[in-house]
Amino acid sequence: MIKYGLNVLVLSLGIVVFANGAKANFIEGMDDVPLPDNMSQITQDDISFGNEETRLLEAYLTPKRIEEKSNSHKLFQKVGAFYQEALPQLGWIYQGNRGDDLLFYREGETLEVVKENNRPLMVRVTIKTKP
Repeated sequence: MIKYGLNVLVLSLGIVVFANGAKANFIEGMDDVPLPDNMSQITQDDISFGNEETRLLEAYLTPKRIEEKSNSHKLFQKVGAFYQEALPQLGWIYQGNRGDDLLFYREGETLEVVKENNRPLMVRVTIKTKP
């Protein structure tokens, strides 16, 4: 019950934080992970399974505009900077990088932001219960 209340509080704070800036869109299926403005979700590739004790969620993102698809390194840096700023406001603790990948932790779960492909840029966002 306490964990549920904390999740509601963190989500509410996130909505307030993003309401002060530009309209925030969230990744479908990950209600507390925002979607960068310059990216769109490829929903047919999403993965979601689990139960109350464990879960695995995966979403794939790609640039909205064709001109951004040619400069994938710079765009992935922007995506990384976005998540390094936004996710801590939602309770995620930045753990560092593994190569280009960004790692976050919150309440027994890990969140990874991974560059899957360069041309066109494909970003995978994964949330999984930490064993």
